[in-house]
Amino acid sequence: MNGLIKKYKLFLGMIIVILVLYIFNKDLGVKAINISAYSFKEMLFVIPPVFILLGLLDIWVPREIMIKYMGENSGIKGVFLSIILGSAAAGPLYGAFPVAAVFMKKGVKFTNILIFIGAWSTTKIPMFLFEMSALGVKFAVTRLLIDIPGIIIIAYILLLFVSKKEIKEIYKKAESI
Repeated sequence: MNGLIKKYKLFLGMIIVILVLYIFNKDLGVKAINISAYSFKEMLFVIPPVFILLGLLDIWVPREIMIKYMGENSGIKGVFLSIILGSAAAGPLYGAFPVAAVFMKKGVKFTNILIFIGAWSTTKIPMFLFEMSALGVKFAVTRLLIDIPGIIIIAYILLLFVSKKEIKEIYKKAESI
């Protein structure tokens, strides 16, 4: 029981904070509860489908295929595939991290994982279509043409700052998940 409380101490602490907030300021407390409930509901609808797709990816796509197309020697096709997969993804950014963990288990190159996460957060196709309709084609295309090289450059700059040992530790942690 003590281990369970220790594991969820932050969650339990936030419940206490919200309850105290509710006691001292009912309107603000209700607003905090509504925001928390909305966030929880949103996660409930996003996380299960992501994990189902991850399970299918883990079973259906052999490690050798992932290494061939996105591994250490994948070159430009790995970068291109990372951008396409990240751009086509649906859901909030926190959905990208379990996918990245599965990619690590499958032997995907570290820079391709960083590019995938960058594309997920920046170049989503629905966002691009919205920008075209709301802000104009010129703006949307210009932003995309700036973002894609920026994502790739940032991924390779990050690689300069992360040691090979740290990358191995990250991959080891992904294997244990």
